[in-house]
Amino acid sequence: MKILVLTWEFPPRVVGGIARHVAELYPELVKLGHEIHLVTVEFGEAPRYEVVEGVQVHRVSVNGSDNFFHWVVNLNESMGNHGAKLMLEEGPFDIIHAHDWLVGDAAIALKHNFKVPLIATIHATEFGRHNGIHDNNQYYISGKEKQLAYNAWRIIVCTDYMRREVEQALESPWDKIDTIYNGIRAEKKQHRPDLDIRNFRRHFAEDREKIVYYVGRMTYEKGVTVLLNAAPKVLWEMGGNAKFVFIGGGNTEQLKRQAWDLGIWDKCYFTGFISDEYLDIFQTIADCAVFPSFYEPFGIVALESFAARVPVVVSDTGGLPEVVQHTKTGIVTWTNNADSLAWGILEVLKNPGYRQWLIDNAYEDLQRRFSWFKLAKQTEAVYQRVVQERSQTVW
Repeated sequence: MKILVLTWEFPPRVVGGIARHVAELYPELVKLGHEIHLVTVEFGEAPRYEVVEGVQVHRVSVNGSDNFFHWVVNLNESMGNHGAKLMLEEGPFDIIHAHDWLVGDAAIALKHNFKVPLIATIHATEFGRHNGIHDNNQYYISGKEKQLAYNAWRIIVCTDYMRREVEQALESPWDKIDTIYNGIRAEKKQHRPDLDIRNFRRHFAEDREKIVYYVGRMTYEKGVTVLLNAAPKVLWEMGGNAKFVFIGGGNTEQLKRQAWDLGIWDKCYFTGFISDEYLDIFQTIADCAVFPSFYEPFGIVALESFAARVPVVVSDTGGLPEVVQHTKTGIVTWTNNADSLAWGILEVLKNPGYRQWLIDNAYEDLQRRFSWFKLAKQTEAVYQRVVQERSQTVW
């Protein structure tokens, strides 16, 4: 099968989880014998065309604009033009696969012009991110999401929670939506044996302090404020022997002020953005990973902690309770409840045997439910279904 993929982020351009998703899914589909042409946005020194693990990556230039929505229009114009060129020169293609609303206009235009069925992966919705639609910008984005969902032959989502959300927020029929989990390459988390771990650890905490960390964007929906509110109780119970490390880019001024006001400034460390390689090393010294989101369609960060053999504490929002099985592969706590979150963290820090049991179970679960090979097979089955249905349809 020949697949045209449209995605607005792909490594080295990494904004959220989509980049990692597409970078790890499509090489597995190449191994299954499919030809993948992936169109994305140019970034830095990355080549305009290259083959990455069998995936043919095409990066298009996009005229810059101070207005985000103007930039998205320019993005779709560039992607549509290059996609059409590919479909004329490299075609025929069997499937167009679009990732999120930002590439929706180009995907829909190519679908109608070339009469090729469109599959859309909806990674999140504007309705879900903001717990409703509250202003004109959100209304516009939600409209674009609905347009993409309506034009898709089938829709792929990452959890059953997202299936319910897409049905409700984007008014999509339930039986048009397929749930396929995100995955991870656990082997990427192999650590450097030559590192002096003790000295490395001292960059972040004293020897007696347990390291609790959050990694992700510093945005409201990620619930970092709840973790800060939980920290004093954890510190009290641990006799002060804990350190909270916050990893990720974004505006942290308000969070730092909150830490100061809570009297825990000396027990918090905001690192800013760090590379994946550095994060891999950091995870070897961490004692607990915490993801207290208010909204989380999936939570790939939880899988990364599974792979790094770090015990996980999460909130019971969105897809997180599907990914993390409570008291088996991690601890699931009440959303936006600092006391519940503190309890979960203390369960991990105070019970080393239980902590190790959670780690072992979580690592096993990666192969059972989150292997990219298995997820690629499920994606292939969706492609095959659509191609068969298309063959029996007069467009």
